Amino acid sequence: MTDSNEHVPANGDNLSRLVIERLPETIADLSALVRIPSVSWSAFDPAHVQRSAEAVADLARSTSVFDSVEIVRAPLPGSRELGQPAVLARREAKNGKPTVLLYAHHDVQPPGRDDDWDTAPFEPVVRGDRLFGRGAADDKAGVMAHIAALRSFVAHYGNEFDLGVALFIEGEEEFGSRSFASFLDQYRDALAADAIVVADSDNWDIDTPALTVSLRGNVTFRLGVRTLDHASHSGMFGGAVPDAMMTSIRLLNSLWNEDGSVAVAGLTEHDAGTPEFDDAQLRTDAALRPSVAPIGEGSILSRLWNKPAITVTGMDVPDVGSASNTLLPQVYSRVSARIAPGQKADEAFAALKAHLAENVPFGAEITIDEVDTGSPFLVDTRGPIVAATLESMREGWGTEPVSTGIGGSIPFVADLVTAFPGAEILITGVEDPDTRAHSPNESLHLGVFRRAIVTEAILLSKLNESHA
Repeated sequence: MTDSNEHVPANGDNLSRLVIERLPETIADLSALVRIPSVSWSAFDPAHVQRSAEAVADLARSTSVFDSVEIVRAPLPGSRELGQPAVLARREAKNGKPTVLLYAHHDVQPPGRDDDWDTAPFEPVVRGDRLFGRGAADDKAGVMAHIAALRSFVAHYGNEFDLGVALFIEGEEEFGSRSFASFLDQYRDALAADAIVVADSDNWDIDTPALTVSLRGNVTFRLGVRTLDHASHSGMFGGAVPDAMMTSIRLLNSLWNEDGSVAVAGLTEHDAGTPEFDDAQLRTDAALRPSVAPIGEGSILSRLWNKPAITVTGMDVPDVGSASNTLLPQVYSRVSARIAPGQKADEAFAALKAHLAENVPFGAEITIDEVDTGSPFLVDTRGPIVAATLESMREGWGTEPVSTGIGGSIPFVADLVTAFPGAEILITGVEDPDTRAHSPNESLHLGVFRRAIVTEAILLSKLNESHA
């Protein structure tokens, strides 16, 4: 399958031809993965994540690359409970060639309400140039980009190449990579590499590749607010007794300034230039309604890449249809903060915790638990493998790549850098501004997918042919 903007690298590059010839098989394999509802959150059936891991392990074996392919788990910190299953595979380098670690994740976000989808979330559907389904892009397309690039690489070189290859397909990235620190301790030797390709980001648009060079960190937690020992009649006591709903709203509202920018003292900003990106583009990419104004201050991309942001992503309250005339005694909220590059996640959490404690209305009792943190990250772009990646993007896409920041977080990247300080980090991806990752009607542009596979196959070739 091709698209109207198809580019084939010069001289009829064999790797590109092999990728194109095998694209129908690759899309079929991706569709089979999408059909597995591998949501890693604790409220969902873990059997689906296990089945997804088994399918990915079979795909890894199908490449004929690896000396070993395993499904492995690591304990959650401070617990005997194991995290979700990951796939770990490795082939050792020979003759002084480098080793590349290919990362993606096979778990997905919950689908949300089926009514918000145009098609069933776990039934992949191709419409036009896009494949729709939960995980079609984030990040089962990343999994298949690695598998397809390896298949084409082996078809081109045979199985006697010298490049070392490790594959790590995580099973709980969407649930905070909670066992990753233990995983890194337990499987450090199997993960060791000179370059780490993280296929879990996006591109500037469907015609322009991007290498992600900065990531915001994250702090998420559950905030509990209690004002009463039990529910009370709103007519009998409303106006004199603060209920937990109103108190939560007042407390949460203190997190933002009037313009919607973050009002928490101690959350920092990163000083870096950004490309041009206007209000109209933001409105299109984010689906902002015509009457709604953007929030924050400064250039749009500085708000998305270099400044903190706070979102309330959920509340445990009665739904409108079943609400009674009651003062609620307790309300829980899920708070998600994005942390600017350059700030440590634990420092950011301390600032958030202090702000909430200082701004509690009416003397309410608050609790903060279920805390997850991930550090932000800045890529060192001076290395030779980063240069090889950018050149591979030029060849695979036929246009100049863009270096971008990402407002989202990939929490384990900073841990990898700490464990392997000499490794070059390459954050790539198969998404584009219309992907709608984490949202209803998530989709993958098949032209972007093909070019991403070609780019990775070219990069593997460059690393294999690099001087020892």
